[in-house]
Amino acid sequence: MNNGRNAWQVGLAFLVAGLLFAGIAAAVKWSVPVPAIDADRAGVRAKALAEIRAAEDKALNHAGWIDENRGLVRLPIDLAVQITEREWRDPAIARSNLMARVEKAAVPAPPTPAKPNPFE
Repeated sequence: MNNGRNAWQVGLAFLVAGLLFAGIAAAVKWSVPVPAIDADRAGVRAKALAEIRAAEDKALNHAGWIDENRGLVRLPIDLAVQITEREWRDPAIARSNLMARVEKAAVPAPPTPAKPNPFE
């Protein structure tokens, strides 16, 4: 009998807590103004998006240097596929050229320290 009474009281407590939470959430929603996106901010965002799209278009569709000192070039995808198809007609030569390019483009490993770190 006592368990039934406790369950009823707990249920009522949850109901009151839920109603209080809903009331507080509604009060916060109505009392806190949401700033509208003004035309200036929308213009700035549109300009930034146009700049990003232009940079992406240039990177994807136009050739350019990535690192001129190491001879790394950025190529459009279609041109890169055509060059790859042409080079891989003879697989042995293509593999040797690929290994030479990998060695040229790879960054050398940092030198090992002369003496070990005392904290290791």
